[in-house]
Amino acid sequence: MNISLSWLKKYIQLEESAEKIAEYLTETGLEVEGIETFEQIKGGLEGFVVGEVLTCEPHTNSDHLNCTTVDIGVEENLSIVCGAENVAKGQKVIVATIGTMLYPEEGEPFKIKKGKIRGEVSQGMICAEDELGLGKGHDGILVLEGEKAQAKNGTPASKIFDLQNDTVLEIGLTPNRVDAASHYGTARDLKARLKREISIPSVDKFDTLKKEINKTDAVQVEIKNAEACPRYSGITIKNVKVSDSPAWLKMALESIGQKSINNVVDITNYVLHSFGQPLHAFDADKVKGNKIVVSTLEKGKEFVALDKETYKLAESDLVICDSELNPLCIAGVFGGADSGVSDSTTNIFLESAYFSPDFVRKTSKIHDLFTDASFRFARGTDPNNTLHPLKYAALLIQEIAGTEKTIFSEVTDLYPQEIEIPSFEVSYNYLNRLIGNDIPKETVKQILTDLDIKISNETEDTIIVSVPTYRVDVLKPADIAEEVLRIYGLNNIEFPQTAATDYIAPSISKDQEIRKKTADILVGMGFSEMMNNSLTSSNYAKALGIESSSVKMLNPLSVDLDVMRQSLLFGGLESITRNLNRQEELIKGFEFGKVYSKIEEPKDEQHKYFEEWQLGILLAGQTPTSWNAKATPVDYFQLSSVVQRIMRAVGFDVADFDQSKLSEDNELQYGIELTKRTGRDSSQQILKMGLVKKKLCKLTDTNTDVFFAQIRWEVLLGLKIKPREFSALSKFPIVRRDLSIVLDKKVSFADVQKIAQKTERKILQNVSVFDIYEGDKMEEGKKSYSVAFSLQDTNKTLDEKTIEKTMQRLISAYEKEGALIRK
Repeated sequence: MNISLSWLKKYIQLEESAEKIAEYLTETGLEVEGIETFEQIKGGLEGFVVGEVLTCEPHTNSDHLNCTTVDIGVEENLSIVCGAENVAKGQKVIVATIGTMLYPEEGEPFKIKKGKIRGEVSQGMICAEDELGLGKGHDGILVLEGEKAQAKNGTPASKIFDLQNDTVLEIGLTPNRVDAASHYGTARDLKARLKREISIPSVDKFDTLKKEINKTDAVQVEIKNAEACPRYSGITIKNVKVSDSPAWLKMALESIGQKSINNVVDITNYVLHSFGQPLHAFDADKVKGNKIVVSTLEKGKEFVALDKETYKLAESDLVICDSELNPLCIAGVFGGADSGVSDSTTNIFLESAYFSPDFVRKTSKIHDLFTDASFRFARGTDPNNTLHPLKYAALLIQEIAGTEKTIFSEVTDLYPQEIEIPSFEVSYNYLNRLIGNDIPKETVKQILTDLDIKISNETEDTIIVSVPTYRVDVLKPADIAEEVLRIYGLNNIEFPQTAATDYIAPSISKDQEIRKKTADILVGMGFSEMMNNSLTSSNYAKALGIESSSVKMLNPLSVDLDVMRQSLLFGGLESITRNLNRQEELIKGFEFGKVYSKIEEPKDEQHKYFEEWQLGILLAGQTPTSWNAKATPVDYFQLSSVVQRIMRAVGFDVADFDQSKLSEDNELQYGIELTKRTGRDSSQQILKMGLVKKKLCKLTDTNTDVFFAQIRWEVLLGLKIKPREFSALSKFPIVRRDLSIVLDKKVSFADVQKIAQKTERKILQNVSVFDIYEGDKMEEGKKSYSVAFSLQDTNKTLDEKTIEKTMQRLISAYEKEGALIRK
């Protein structure tokens, strides 16, 4: 939000510098993010001076140029080549001297340089109106007349045109402070902070005007939806002249970044930024039936807005219509193309209303229309202040766009159910405890009074406060504490010499402890933690074929953030792509996060949605090349080893679960899953890991293999964790024996492990595979595992007889399962 300092000074006396005023505003919560100088004419006409044409002769090498001599009040006169037809001896003109920057109305800025034009030296430029930025005229040079022509040669042009610069404060307005979204609203905060009076322009003159438009000739108003429009005020004004705005009005609007349109529309914008109350002017002759109807219409009705776009209305859109229910304006959001003020308008109906923030907010979002008016209506304007801005605008219209025949109607003001002023009790002890300091009661009462918060009743420890309706953010005692604190000043709160607290943070839970430990292990293995948005694109759900179970946002921030995520995969892929695009070769990431979905057949209303904590682990890219090693792409087995380590750290072993290949999965091209039996014929997935499908990677422009593991963290921690047992390292040696086992291709290594662990529980310490053969020498449908068995007795050294006996039992167990032991 931009605030003009000169505009602000119309409401409160300010002698301080812009920097000091910015400091005061920031202290009160209106943070000033920048201070800029606004120039009425860009460049401030620096380098432009008054000159007198002493001589003017035709150029010898051109039929349209003239060679002039110009006196600009310096020792030597300037030789200037000029192409204007109207240049003549004796004229007082404006000259751009060497080095001056020109900012023309159209085209790029350029600097005046000394040069030759067709052989003649030119030491400056005699300027036209548009080259100075004073207008659009380019028929010839600007010739000074009247008092301006009496100025001495060399007088800066900025003085004779009485240019005025302004200082503009850029305020980062927080969403709750719509009451300060105007110059007068900003002045109210300075009033409380500086203990100064503020003034508001009087509208008494309007009340004394003779209202020559009778009630029947004035535009009539009917409210059909009082919930969406609790109050509607308006005035009919006839015989106005629509034209350009005066310079002061243009400058005021342009200083805060507003474009001048015409005098009537500019007045409505000026009042908006003065008092925060949006107004709208209708061409009264285009209001059929001479009647305004405020209503919602049937869904799908078309409306052509000021931007010439056609919008299909929703059922919840509040519309300003004529007597035939033709939409003239989307209430509080956008005007219509056919009912707005134009150069041919002579009669207007001026609207000042209070529209429900809920309705305006929803309409703005549906149609993606965000205007200065909707910004304020959607956050809450003051329902009890529609009349003063309306009357003030009417007086400005009479002054700027009025004629001798301009006449007014009485104010139409429909306010069927008055909105009450909020009132509640506040305790001084509560305020002091929340603020952290004992603030004197009189100081508290003075601050509240300065903020227009009335105290209606008072006891020894409590007060009853009545909050003005323009303060939509002050609703409870905590808000009063904030109001007192921001005016009293955070810097005035004493900090104790010794810090103490009566709040003790609870110790972390067992689950949080395991999660922290897991994260530390992953970081120690070179992984980085990711924190991705829980909101994601519905395109991902479509790609997975699970769109029907998506939890859709009713009010999405954008089309890319319109559903809650059902997987941690896509946020991880986006992070991988972002890092790969920044020349990261190896990406190792993990994320603890929730996933969400809709239950298609819920048991009841309380079980419509599903959410669950999961752990996602991703590997992509390759190890960086070094002097002693080539780059190696990541693979499935690296991910598998990471997952096994995590499972052991939590208190499980992969062998504790049923392991199987993924037959069909909507995310992974291949991989395995671990499940836990929950019944005779039912099981629950605990983990899946494998290679991400290429088509999913393409959705995020990820051009590399990505390996992904998904651990259902809540489910895993809900299982019974095995108690951790520690024992001293055995002093007796480990013996290794190898077997070459031929078995069916469908048999996994996990099956081989299970058979071994079931056969020998006492001295078998580990089973690992060190080679797999599936070549042409192997029978079709078969493969060969070379398996190493580590044997150890923790109480004594194993003898050969025990070793041989154990291995024979293992061989027999495998042969019973149909395996062939190669000898």
